[in-house]
Amino acid sequence: MPGSAPSIPLGDNAGIARAQNIGTDRARALGADLVLLSDQDSLPAPDMVRRLLDGRARAASRGVRVGAVGPVSSDTRSSTEQMVYVGRRWGPRRARPDEARDGLVEAAFLIASGCLIDVAALDEVGGMNEAWFIDHVDLEWGLRARRAGLRLYAVTDARLDHELGDRLTKLPGRAQEVHVHSPVRTYYLARNTVLLIRSGLMSPQWRLGYAVWLAKYVAFNAVLAAPRRRRITLMARGLRDGVTGRTGPLS
Repeated sequence: MPGSAPSIPLGDNAGIARAQNIGTDRARALGADLVLLSDQDSLPAPDMVRRLLDGRARAASRGVRVGAVGPVSSDTRSSTEQMVYVGRRWGPRRARPDEARDGLVEAAFLIASGCLIDVAALDEVGGMNEAWFIDHVDLEWGLRARRAGLRLYAVTDARLDHELGDRLTKLPGRAQEVHVHSPVRTYYLARNTVLLIRSGLMSPQWRLGYAVWLAKYVAFNAVLAAPRRRRITLMARGLRDGVTGRTGPLS
């Protein structure tokens, strides 16, 4: 595209957080005020960016400091997966339709893909946590942003198709599907959930909520998701590394 910034090949997999930081640093060097994050498995609606900008302006008109806005992300493989999360007593939970006001939902965090972030917020809060490599990176940044007094909003008429995980599966008695990740991702999710609980960014209720979630996540992957033995081995390593504070890529 004429006038666009060139791509930056990294040569090896440095993790999603590192890649995002390199991209946002390049945008800052080019004088950008806003940066848009996008994953390779996402398809934005043609008017998504325009609607995000409109939503950001509406949010700013409330007299609050807006750190980022994001779309309503829907998993193309499901009719129930609309991924907008608000703060509840025991942690982030999916928003209800009645929680939108003026087309905005104040979010506990925003999924990275489709997120439009103020460069000023990155300057204040810092970039993505490269030590975590992948998984919960967007959540951890969102918690830091909110701790700094910034607000995060989902814009309800901005849409993004986004596939989360390798596949979805249904469990008896549960309306929403469960996201199934690759065995290697179970390592990062287990480790980074422990790191998140230990980060000091969450209330005691949220820490307990995430501990319960982690127990269910480990049980599901150990019992119902093949290959079980490899998943158990990687999750055990992830739990150990989270407790000991080991970060970076899985060697």
